[in-house]
Amino acid sequence: MPDPIETLRLKVVDQVRGVFNDRAGGQKPVPPSDDALYEKNTPIRMVHADLVGMMTGGIRGLMLQMLHPEALQGVLDHSNFREDMHGRLRRTARFIAVTTFGHRDDAMAAIERVNRIHARIGGTLPNGSPYSATNPRTLAWVHLVEAQSFLAGYMRHVRADMPRSDQDEYYRQFAIVARALGADPVPETRAEADAIFRELRTDLRPSAAAREVAQLVLNQRPKGTPPAVQTMIGADAVAMLPDWGRKMLHLQRPVLTALPARAATWGMGRTLRWAFKQN
Repeated sequence: MPDPIETLRLKVVDQVRGVFNDRAGGQKPVPPSDDALYEKNTPIRMVHADLVGMMTGGIRGLMLQMLHPEALQGVLDHSNFREDMHGRLRRTARFIAVTTFGHRDDAMAAIERVNRIHARIGGTLPNGSPYSATNPRTLAWVHLVEAQSFLAGYMRHVRADMPRSDQDEYYRQFAIVARALGADPVPETRAEADAIFRELRTDLRPSAAAREVAQLVLNQRPKGTPPAVQTMIGADAVAMLPDWGRKMLHLQRPVLTALPARAATWGMGRTLRWAFKQN
């Protein structure tokens, strides 16, 4: 007779893999490699293995990225995000999985593929100035808020007392991918990340388009994800934004939903860690 607990665990794993992998296109989960860019049980692999921290952090990071005029315009001009926001998020998750856990040859191939795509992306901003997806400073902002947000999600949901040395190591490890993508400046410590964040924040501008993307991200419903779950993840991501970021995006800090969202994401995180522990 099948073990009902094991049946439940496998069902949870299958549902999550269905959300993050394009099964219709034959896509399968990225198998962890012993010859990845990073060794097992190091900070970057621990942070990027936690699904809830990555989901809430990923949404936070994307909303902050869209406050950068050049990053935003690249999405507006060269993306079908309005029709396929889930697909865009899934492709980003796939890139993170391959470069963190996949074989190093696959990781470098994924980075080279993104670099080729970036080389074709460019255009003109509303003020008439040109932009390019290969701009090192724009890439630096995209990388920085992504790294900062993933780490914040992990510390919020898994390890609030993560040692500063491990946080520094996380930035040092993630810097390998950032530099390969052409970003500059790239932090290698938490202190450097905080300093660069303050410097690059001066490049940001509020806009109706950025607010539209934020709403699309918060309201998108990936197939297989219950609406209530996505709502709680979005509320938690908004709560993680800095006050000035919420103001620029015309978002309100969750009040009535803050504690339920935190409790829901905490509970979901425990369930997912239990389900994937044996995989």
